[in-house]
Amino acid sequence: MKTRLFSLLFSLCSVASVCGAGVPKYIFYFIGDGMGMAQALSAQVYNRTVLGNPDPILMMSFPVASQSTTHSASSPVTDSAAAGTALASGHKTRNGMLGMTPDSVAVTSIAKELFDRGYGVALVTSVPPDDATPGAFYAHVPDRGMYYEIGKQAAGCGYDFIAGSNLRGTCDKDGNPNDLVDSFRENGVDIAYGLEGLKDAKSKRVLLLNPSEITVGQINFTIDSVPGAMNLPDMTAAAIRHLQNNGRDRFFMMVEGGNIDYGGHANDGGTIIKEVLNFNQALRHAYDFYLAHPDETLILVTADHETGGMGLGNNKVGYDLHLGYIDHQRISKDRFADMCRAMRKSRRAYEWEDMKEILTEKLGFWSAVPVTDSQTEMLRKEFERCFKGEMPADNKTLYNSFNTFTENVYRIIDGVTGLGFTTNGHSGGLVPVYAVGVGSELFAPLNDNTSLPAAIRALVGK
Repeated sequence: MKTRLFSLLFSLCSVASVCGAGVPKYIFYFIGDGMGMAQALSAQVYNRTVLGNPDPILMMSFPVASQSTTHSASSPVTDSAAAGTALASGHKTRNGMLGMTPDSVAVTSIAKELFDRGYGVALVTSVPPDDATPGAFYAHVPDRGMYYEIGKQAAGCGYDFIAGSNLRGTCDKDGNPNDLVDSFRENGVDIAYGLEGLKDAKSKRVLLLNPSEITVGQINFTIDSVPGAMNLPDMTAAAIRHLQNNGRDRFFMMVEGGNIDYGGHANDGGTIIKEVLNFNQALRHAYDFYLAHPDETLILVTADHETGGMGLGNNKVGYDLHLGYIDHQRISKDRFADMCRAMRKSRRAYEWEDMKEILTEKLGFWSAVPVTDSQTEMLRKEFERCFKGEMPADNKTLYNSFNTFTENVYRIIDGVTGLGFTTNGHSGGLVPVYAVGVGSELFAPLNDNTSLPAAIRALVGK
């Protein structure tokens, strides 16, 4: 397989060289974290059946539509660190390792290689910028949880623009502030808090983080409509502007839709669909740039892995889907779980009628979303147990934990929409690959995640 891939890349690159074409000046690398085939397809089905759009979502309109395998060096089911390392550098590694091989030898990402050749570099994510996927483009650590070390390497990497929610390595094990924030400033990086804060940034190097009033571990979910929260499309546009303001006539830009993965770990179908569409809106900024520079731009879209074992169709709906019900969902499962915890701790004694009002307002239960009498009675009993009795053990996932009441609420809405899940973790399923622009034909065959950066290297002559 590797020999065939090398031969294909070599022959295509040779043809491009002879023709004097095929070297992109602008490379956009979009990674939908946890975006398997079902996540992308569910957004497209919603786009067609609910929004009434006859045309497919943007990434599905690209001339190249393929797939990729995602296994790591240690498992058929990868984590984001191993997958990010493969997507960034072309090297397989063990789950949990970032930017190095299984024997702890550092590997170089395509972002770093291009940066050293004069390309501007921007990394944008809806989750922390020291998380596995963005970290794979600049960091080398044996454990993805080494946030202080990852942050220090981000401070010293030299890249033009890094954006995400919050840094997680700013305090020592006792909770005391360390020198990480100072390290960014010492390396000439202006730190902007929120998109409004970019107005005061003067340096050629910028770190964009959440506004101070946003304290969750990501930029917030699209479905929650949090006032003052950043969003991935605006962050993407800001990164492009910054690269242009820096006078970069060549650049590499990675954009991660990290909230898709968060929704997948929660088994929250409505949140996933809205995040894929938000990711697609961010992609629109890159596509508009491509339309202005069609002979100089490559856009590549893929995912690091699938999250949730998501499927379209279940025994409740038969051969149908009712994705319109998610338009009545106005709160993510994560934020609903947080709200329930706060309600239980509150001095106020909440009653079942109070919760029924919340479920009607936030999820459309009984008004727009059908809930049977037996389901209503089950929810009432779970409410009494979770809010007034002995709290049962939460179902802990990677980013949150959910009591049985929350689990049942979202199981109902997934059931009536027709979505289903097999796991709260990752799966080993194939992920999509979409491409348009210079050299996009290189990504047409079935890919492995390591072959994507290899093709980019072939295109730029590395």
